Amino acid sequence: MALNTLEEAKKMVSHLLNIPSKRMWSSYDEGADVLYLNFKKPAHADDSKMTADDIIVRYEKGEIIGITILNASKRFKES
Repeated sequence: MALNTLEEAKKMVSHLLNIPSKRMWSSYDEGADVLYLNFKKPAHADDSKMTADDIIVRYEKGEIIGITILNASKRFKES
């Protein structure tokens, strides 16, 4: 693992510790530039809502089970 990657991962830790779910699975589709975060496995969403900033929140029985972040690389690039 490159030092750069390790430093970036360390920066995320405090944010991840504040997520109510204690388990999380992620995947990134580079071609579509979409980051998927899932808090339940298996996850079968029965509803979803798109926020004003193009983040899709997925629900199962009213509980948030995941989020989909569109244009992920453009959002999180450091200036």
